[in-house]
Amino acid sequence: MPRPEARFQPGPMGRPAKQGVSTVKRRTLLATGAAAATAAAFGLPVSAQSPTKVGFIYVGPRNDGGWSQHHHESAMKMAAHFGGAVELVEQESVPEGADAERVMTQMALSGVELIFTTSFGFMDATSNVAAKFPNVKFEHATGYKPAANVSTYSARFYEGRAIMGHIAGKMTKTNKIGYIASYPIPEVIRGINSSFIHAKKANPDVEISVIWIFTWFDPAKESDATRALIDQGVDVILAHTDSTSPLATMRDSGAEVYGFGQAADMAEFGPKPRLSSIIDNWAPYYIDRVQAVKDGSWTSVQTWHGIKDGMVGIGDFSEEIPADVRAEAEALKQSIIDGSYHPFTGPLNKQDGSAWLADGEVADDGALLGLNFYVEGISGDIPS
Repeated sequence: MPRPEARFQPGPMGRPAKQGVSTVKRRTLLATGAAAATAAAFGLPVSAQSPTKVGFIYVGPRNDGGWSQHHHESAMKMAAHFGGAVELVEQESVPEGADAERVMTQMALSGVELIFTTSFGFMDATSNVAAKFPNVKFEHATGYKPAANVSTYSARFYEGRAIMGHIAGKMTKTNKIGYIASYPIPEVIRGINSSFIHAKKANPDVEISVIWIFTWFDPAKESDATRALIDQGVDVILAHTDSTSPLATMRDSGAEVYGFGQAADMAEFGPKPRLSSIIDNWAPYYIDRVQAVKDGSWTSVQTWHGIKDGMVGIGDFSEEIPADVRAEAEALKQSIIDGSYHPFTGPLNKQDGSAWLADGEVADDGALLGLNFYVEGISGDIPS
């Protein structure tokens, strides 16, 4: 989840080559074994030892209905998986910046062993605090600054955007779709481009209007942007923000307008205006990483998973969508899963008409992670 000022060119994210057991790891394993031996010497089961303290920091409220809530719910699933062997520590509505650094520091000082920082804007704070607490493990969502005790993880949301874009292109009657954009950084730009590319393939006459609101979570701004798009004649809207406000505004507008769940299913807004959704599924990753801390196998990794790996889910298709379009969307989903199709496959040009990807050429992860331009056919400028 990126921050506004980040116009970056990070290297590709992926699982690093398997590494040998480091000195730190060996010491961790020895310490874990010693603790178990001590517990056994006193006749205590391993489960009687102190639970592993795991912290989560959210940029929005835990009940925002989208991004932060889904991280919270995934954290709860992780805690339930481990039962009493994990103590969950959470802090919600933490502003990006100095406040985040203070919260992370307090968590580290309180004995939290693994801290998940779930907004891109927490990146520098994560790096700063991690440097001060080398024995604490950190997991930063959507970042690109790993360290010996910092992992990064993200999801290939653009895969879901491709499917939503196809549906949008088929469902629009005005040939106008809209996109509520948070910050002008690569994650959001990828989403806009993927949505438009696939809407255009489904409907060559489609146009897209983008409204930038420079926030992740502000229901009032999200609602205002939704109404502004409706006033422009847009009848299908995609949102790259954190609340349910866009769908609620569509529902209450009285207009024939459709949208999609973002980060969470938001099924309560079906069968319309919600047509489908992009669902973030972090729980398996959280369970895996906490287990790695508990058994002493944690190492710094960079993870970027998609639909195939289950990190990106696609919500049920509404019956408002014609059966043939539902079938097309499902086929597109399956082609992404089996690897026969990549959402950024050429021929594709940049907005100015210059060549980007040749026919059949696929964008590599490095290009996608640093994407900072619109594809051909999108009007308007990307804000600085």
